[in-house]
Amino acid sequence: MDIRLGNGFDVHRFEPGDHVRLCGVSVPHSHGLNGHSDADVGMHAITDAIYGALGAGDIGQHFPPSDPQWKGAESHIFLRHACELARERGFAIGNVDCTLICERPKIGPHQDAMKTCLAQIIGLAADRISVKATTSERLGFTGREEGIAALATATLVKV
Repeated sequence: MDIRLGNGFDVHRFEPGDHVRLCGVSVPHSHGLNGHSDADVGMHAITDAIYGALGAGDIGQHFPPSDPQWKGAESHIFLRHACELARERGFAIGNVDCTLICERPKIGPHQDAMKTCLAQIIGLAADRISVKATTSERLGFTGREEGIAALATATLVKV
């Protein structure tokens, strides 16, 4: 049986704004996230986890930030591409686990909406997707509330 694991990590700094986009959901917040695309750290980490499991590089190789066509792009485009690539190579996504690392905003009230959004994009049952959060105990850039980080793992199974 061919089972592959991949992980992804992403970071975006805060900038002026009134919401952050996390795992496809707009979450009200005192700041936005700065990025070439919509800066959805959760979706970017998941996308990289899938690419990693495939041995297919990372999001920047498939969607270079130097290419102006991706300026402001919605991250579901990147995630859909990674999922399609997995299917083309004969893999099904078994599960996805994503941890958002931030002091604020609070993730708990939005977890179900995030799981539902990701499930629709990935084509996976919501009970095979985990979205959770942790703080960094006020340490480092996330602890100082300078930005948000995300860590994700994806399991792919050859079909």
